[in-house]
Amino acid sequence: MLQEKVFTGVILDENFRITLVEVCRIFEVSAERVIELVDQGVLEPQGGPEPTQWWFDAVAFERLRTALRLAQDLGVNPPGAALVLDLLEELRRTRR
Repeated sequence: MLQEKVFTGVILDENFRITLVEVCRIFEVSAERVIELVDQGVLEPQGGPEPTQWWFDAVAFERLRTALRLAQDLGVNPPGAALVLDLLEELRRTRR
């Protein structure tokens, strides 16, 4: 029996912006979880000081996706995810 799968995606470019509410919906996480990741240095939101004023660019979107996978797949905590992401970013820069 043939099984159909539907895949959805998000196109990321330099104009990409997403709010905290949209992040929570897309990644199926609570605002508290995202705020914790911001507090631990995993993400750097743009906008105002209040979470309701935050928006995230394509870089933050990818960092969040990777941090959530690190937590889910490997049990990495937020400070560990921040360290891994920073090291990966540094590695990419040195390879250019």
